[in-house]
Amino acid sequence: MSDWVPTTCMRCAVGCGHMHRAADVGYGIDTVRGDAAHPVNQGLACARGIQESRDPDGQWLTRPMVRDDGELRQTTWDVALARAVEGLREAHETDPDSVAVLGSGQQTNEAAYALGKVARGGFGTRMYDANTTLCMASAVTAYYQAFGSDAPPCTYADIEDADRHVVWGANPAVAHPVMFRWIRQAADAEGVELLTVDPIRSETAENSDHHVAPDPGKDLALARAVLARLVETDRVDEAFVTEATDGFEELLATLPTAAEAAEEAGVAMEEVDLLADAMDRRALLYWGMGINQHVQGTETARALVDLTLASGNLRPGGGPFSLTGQANSMGTRVCSSKGSWPGQRAFGDPDHRRLVADAWDVPVDRLPDDPGPGPVGMLETEPEAVWAVATNPVAGMPDADSARETLEDTFLVAQDAFHTETTRLADVVLPAATWGESDGTTTNMERTISRVRAATEVPSGVRQDLDIVATIGSRLFPALFDATSPDPSDVFDEFAALTEGTVADCSGITYDRLDEAHAVRWPAPDEESAGGYRYYETEAGGAESWAFPTASGNAQFSTGRQGDLPEPTDDDYPLTLTTAREADGYNTGVRSRGGAAGDLVARLHPETVAAHADRVVDDRLTVTSRRGSATVLVDEDEGVPRGMVWLPIHHPATNRLTLSERDPQSKEPHFKQCAVRLVAPEASDATDMVVEADD
Repeated sequence: MSDWVPTTCMRCAVGCGHMHRAADVGYGIDTVRGDAAHPVNQGLACARGIQESRDPDGQWLTRPMVRDDGELRQTTWDVALARAVEGLREAHETDPDSVAVLGSGQQTNEAAYALGKVARGGFGTRMYDANTTLCMASAVTAYYQAFGSDAPPCTYADIEDADRHVVWGANPAVAHPVMFRWIRQAADAEGVELLTVDPIRSETAENSDHHVAPDPGKDLALARAVLARLVETDRVDEAFVTEATDGFEELLATLPTAAEAAEEAGVAMEEVDLLADAMDRRALLYWGMGINQHVQGTETARALVDLTLASGNLRPGGGPFSLTGQANSMGTRVCSSKGSWPGQRAFGDPDHRRLVADAWDVPVDRLPDDPGPGPVGMLETEPEAVWAVATNPVAGMPDADSARETLEDTFLVAQDAFHTETTRLADVVLPAATWGESDGTTTNMERTISRVRAATEVPSGVRQDLDIVATIGSRLFPALFDATSPDPSDVFDEFAALTEGTVADCSGITYDRLDEAHAVRWPAPDEESAGGYRYYETEAGGAESWAFPTASGNAQFSTGRQGDLPEPTDDDYPLTLTTAREADGYNTGVRSRGGAAGDLVARLHPETVAAHADRVVDDRLTVTSRRGSATVLVDEDEGVPRGMVWLPIHHPATNRLTLSERDPQSKEPHFKQCAVRLVAPEASDATDMVVEADD
């Protein structure tokens, strides 16, 4: 019988330790369970994490493919790699920015670092980003602006110490089941409450003590109403604000009255008081995609941070905690050179650029001095070549028909473990190893790094992401890597050394340390240290102090005010579409579905369905926006407000409808609200997209 292999679940960003055991015959994982020795989850595991590790439903890629005469055909690795290198080289010779590279929060830290090294240090392209920008960029930008560093101050240890848990624009009951179990258990204690803020009565709201439902897209107005109420009722922690923050007076000058902001948000003052009372306790404020995926996502995330600052909730047991969706979104941000150089070194700082160039032994003028336009902006430049790694932009980008058209017209290299809508369009398909087959590390949402280990061999036609990236990088830029198939531990050591002395210092973390401790939270500047609650310290005698890596050393308040939605409803498009996650909807659902994508199910209030009853055909309607149409199966749900259409964000048809408008600060798209109408399926003038995997 095979041995148990300790690893880390790569389904979401909780970072649960798993134990994998390989099949005794052939390839694959036979058994999966939680790892009781792992400090993050101590043996807990969710059903989806176990199922998708052991027996995913997606259709595996097992051989490289190249497109000949319009058809994808299986080939050898030599042929596929030669074709990929040729196409990428031709585009690079035109202009470095003619090559677009799109990474993923599904890569290991090592693969993400290597991909960034090829993109920035090899190609020297500005057109490089990761699909994490589609979900986390607004929270990242807000953290930088408020604290000078991208990281939640909180850790999982704070959950059991909080008196109030405020979940705002997130649904961890579905997206982070193990973490939500901790939250719900903590809220079951006497005197502790769980509050959810969401226009939808989500699964999290169903399991909460209170549910506040603002109008769609009006979260910034509601956050300002709560802050105004704290001010009006003299519940601001003035000592903390004076000692550790800047900008509060400027904020007060722009703050509406609580009543005015509540009216704009579409909530009653009783609900504002409920949230203000919660923030007056030791409160953890969690938020997710409902906040980030908005043209004012950064300003809204800043407003939530402002609530924690004004109420003095920047101590253990409280604080602003952005909930990360993809397993290694945090690692991609710290490792991959997509938005900052490794260790959060700023792109615009010439000293940081020079240090990175020297470490990589490349000319400093090859490295871009800004991070580029983001994933949507990259495709809008119509690059000559696109290299997509562990991501599915055909389904995941907003205004997906436009993204599809761009990718159809470019030389496309798709590197993935499963057949996707993107691999079907590719000129070269490179089959990559997945969970349980890869070696490296990952970083969860509380900054904890742990090992990812292979429990099984892979077929000869499949390679690990790091191996593929380094092979292509070495063929294009021979001096960039020491080996074409580098050892993951060597790559990690190279990355960690580049973080030394930074706010995200990982230089005290090694594979040997991870083997012994299972997991280590950064910053860890030496082999004995590990990060805890950020920015806060207690001194001898119990005195408190705060230190932030900002220019002044203080946390920064903000002054954002609610603006208009980019596409409000009107007579032609009278309903509001919103998108959210399903339990099996991670990463465009390619692991949890095989073959056809299946029905796109729309949740609608019964009264909305009744108002369109004459258009329903066989329980189906067609949802139409100004960009496209999709036929849906109707699911009547009183938890969805009247006049709203709820669709799962990762079904490949959903993003045919969504907007490409984005937050100007974070470059994150506005996935959450757009104007739509409902018509009878036969009345639609758009061809419904039926997505099937290749044979």
